[in-house]
Parts: sequence; C-alpha cells; structure tokens
Amino acid sequence: MIRKVQPADFDAIWPLLRDVFRAGDTYAVDPAISKADALRYWTGGVACYVAEDARGIIGTYYIKTNQAGGGAHICNCGYIVAPAARGQGLAAQMCVHSQNAARALGYLAMQFNFVLASNTGAVQLWHRLGFTTVGTIPDAFAHPAQGFVDAYVMHKRLSD
Repeated sequence: MIRKVQPADFDAIWPLLRDVFRAGDTYAVDPAISKADALRYWTGGVACYVAEDARGIIGTYYIKTNQAGGGAHICNCGYIVAPAARGQGLAAQMCVHSQNAARALGYLAMQFNFVLASNTGAVQLWHRLGFTTVGTIPDAFAHPAQGFVDAYVMHKRLSD
C-alpha cells in the first residue's frame, strides 16, 4: 500500500534516509545530515508518500516542484526502498504511483536531475518506465568507491 506520509511515520522513515544518505553513493546529500534536516529535505516538498506492508514502512518517495516560475509545471521525485524490499518491484510501483500523483497535482512532466551513472539499476528502471536521458553531467559526483562518476538528467512527459 502506498499512502501519504504522516508525522507519525517520521521515525520509521529516518532509518531509510539515514542509511542511504550515510552510504553516500546515490544521493547528493551530506552523509552527515541530521535527522531533522533529512526529514525536512525529504518531506518538505509538495507531497511525500510511504509504501508499507506487513513489515511496516518499506519505501518512501517525494514530489517537489523542480523549478519555480516558468518551470513550475515540471516536478522532481526521489525514491528510497528498504534493503529488505529491494528487487521486488517496489521502486517501479512507487514511480508509477508518483507519476499519477504528479498528474493529479497538475504537473506536466517529471525530471530527475541527478541520476548517477553508477546506479545502473535505477537508470535501467527509469528508462523502462519511459524516461529519456536528456543530458549527462561528466564527473558530477564523488562516489565513495568508484571515484568521479557521471550524472544523468532524465525526463518524462506526463501528458499526451
């Protein structure tokens, strides 16, 4: 089940955010970010959702307006899946859900600003779900194990 986040969910979301941010290999976020700042970053956009099953919260995503003013019709999203729920299609389910939620919020397109080339699973999934790589930022991210890696800008229209 995917539903809107509630403040009571924050303690369950924090370990997901903490572990991904501390790893420092997928998000351009300070690995030492505090709990309060991480929750504000993740939940402070237009909408935030959690995915849950009998185990509890197993994933989360946000929707934010990508740019203000003339660019406000395009949203940006971020996704995190708990380690125990990876490889089961949850990221795809959340991405499809986020596209429907974004359409309902009036967005005409979705853009991922910084998908690391080293995150091959995400790159393949976003392509499979209809996103196009519209740009490459060379050596954009200092990966803790792989050194400097490229980042992709990916885009998908949400309207016909």
